[in-house]
Amino acid sequence: MATLSKQDIGKILARQGILIAFAFFIIGFTLANGRFLSPDNVMGVVRSSAILGVMALGVTFVVISGNLDLSVGSMMSFSTIVVLDLHDKIGPALAIPAMFAMTLCLGAFIGFLVGYLKLNSLIVTLGMLSAIHGLTLTYSGGKNMDIADKDGTWFDVFGQGTALGIPVPILMFLALAALLGIILAKTPFGRKVYAVGGNGTAATFSGIKRARTVFLCYLMSAGCVATAGLIQASRSLGSQNTVGQGLELEVLAAVILGGASLLGGSGTIFKTVIGVLILGFIQNGLLLVGLQFYVQFVVTWIIIILAVWLDIAAKRGKLWSNIA
Repeated sequence: MATLSKQDIGKILARQGILIAFAFFIIGFTLANGRFLSPDNVMGVVRSSAILGVMALGVTFVVISGNLDLSVGSMMSFSTIVVLDLHDKIGPALAIPAMFAMTLCLGAFIGFLVGYLKLNSLIVTLGMLSAIHGLTLTYSGGKNMDIADKDGTWFDVFGQGTALGIPVPILMFLALAALLGIILAKTPFGRKVYAVGGNGTAATFSGIKRARTVFLCYLMSAGCVATAGLIQASRSLGSQNTVGQGLELEVLAAVILGGASLLGGSGTIFKTVIGVLILGFIQNGLLLVGLQFYVQFVVTWIIIILAVWLDIAAKRGKLWSNIA
């Protein structure tokens, strides 16, 4: 019988370490609380993860293209506040496309800076995080938003409705995941995204328009953020103007957990969905065992560090560097 060497074990941990750790988490949480894997709890976790998941789908394209987007949290706050404000002014039928148009303009601006001006994506999106937050506060006058007539609107269907017994947010998340999964895996644009992220210089010399590809990735990310903002606004029919604050790190954690490399060129939509669910179930499990919600921030940070370490380890084929 063949035995695994330390190097083989290291490769397995580097490539599947997150899933192995998640399996241990599931076992531990189930033993600690029998309600963890109950149908109601599982459905609740998936539903609560839908907003984060929708945002992560768009960021997956950005990360695979070799860039980052740290502006998605504040952009989601902006989308939510705008659609709630316009709902009472022009009605939901016009408020929704108007919000999408405004959010896509923000994504197009970021895509222009990173794609065509070739500015560093970390610096640009970190700056836009603050800029969009300021824009949101300016738009709202520093106030939270609520829909005046909450009982007389059909707008709540996106966040509170069900179809065939399944919450609409879950259906929207899965439908968008299926669509973007096909685009990434089966279309020429998807292959261009992988090429640009894997080796941007080689992609340019092979005739791929690198700037346009990066621009479109940020545009898709903004569209996903607008969808997440729509679900968030519809779910509560009101919102604080900081509702998306901090979500950028959770989104990035979910994408990296799904196997997308921060170095670009690798990742899939399906694995991002898995990463979103891993993060959602871990956070839910922490609450069920009695830990305070703020422990999630520490755990998220640990998960990001672990995921990045395993990503780098997978590239070099071992967990530890030769350099002490």
